[in-house]
Amino acid sequence: MLLSSCSISYKFNGASIDYTKTKTIQISDFPIRSSYVWGPMAPLFNNTLKDEFANHTHLAQVKRNGDMKIEGEITQYAQRNKSVSSQGYSAQTELSMTVNVRFTNNANHSNDFEKQFTATSTYETTKNLNSVQEELVTQMVKDLSDQIFNATVANW
Repeated sequence: MLLSSCSISYKFNGASIDYTKTKTIQISDFPIRSSYVWGPMAPLFNNTLKDEFANHTHLAQVKRNGDMKIEGEITQYAQRNKSVSSQGYSAQTELSMTVNVRFTNNANHSNDFEKQFTATSTYETTKNLNSVQEELVTQMVKDLSDQIFNATVANW
């Protein structure tokens, strides 16, 4: 009887990185290229994205020449009517945020990409945007950071 053994490697932080080849990441600040903006949006997004990688990988963040590089821009921040009440008025408004991301993996260029990621959040039109904007943008920024993390290093 012949026995063979298998080895399975699990990474509980969600990242699938070969740390023997990849030790650093460069995450550039994303400028706002949208015509409609909310002032704190860019710093909130940039800090959350960097924190996502700091908290879930062992990659050292560098200013230039990283083994991996993430750069891009916030291309859209918009709101639109999502649903209408029986009286014909807007009942819900959808807020959306889109970022364009360019990812370079210098250890494996077949993983390089440029694509857009979008997150949305809905609020009742009876509420003033100013009263819910910080909470909604924070939710969208977290969602976008998760999407970018998963697309770049999670390899699910």
